[in-house]
Amino acid sequence: MEITGLDYNTQREQLRMPEYGRDVQQMVDYCCALTDRAERQRCAEDIISVMRIMSQQRHTANLEQKLWNHLAVMSNFTLDIDYPYEVRKQEDFMKRPQPLPYDTNTIRKRHYGHLLEELIQKVRQMPKGAERDELIKITATQMRRSLQTWNHGTSDSEKVASDFAQYTDGEVQLDIEAEGWDMITYNTPQPRGRKGRR
Repeated sequence: MEITGLDYNTQREQLRMPEYGRDVQQMVDYCCALTDRAERQRCAEDIISVMRIMSQQRHTANLEQKLWNHLAVMSNFTLDIDYPYEVRKQEDFMKRPQPLPYDTNTIRKRHYGHLLEELIQKVRQMPKGAERDELIKITATQMRRSLQTWNHGTSDSEKVASDFAQYTDGEVQLDIEAEGWDMITYNTPQPRGRKGRR
């Protein structure tokens, strides 16, 4: 069914900056079409005041410069006015950002993660004593939790002990019979009764 006079956004020209909406884009198009330079300047300043009201970043230090940059983008860099700020060139917007330098360290067992591997290396460097034993318990407990998370709720104490021994080249052997490191308690939610029941 076709209704006369009804058009959809999918049939319209794509917005250059959708956050300002189609009305502001139409104001910019109108401003670009003005022939008198003084009138075009006044129109651009009025559009900036509307954009300032619409902006969610009112407390940004360089908000005004951003707004004028946005106006230039919305006009496809064709608006011939006196900008109060130096407006970025179209080429600057098209530049691709530099790639981020990602950490290329390999993780031996991905389900434990890089931080846990660092923690195990810290355990290896610590002198023997109560503090080291406590850190071993904490690390082994976290290993078990990670294993339980990635194995869909199942974990094996022997697997954790074996992995810990591999990471430390046999320096640390966990006693899986000892209490403490593998005692993980979870708060299971209690079923609730109807409202009003005590």
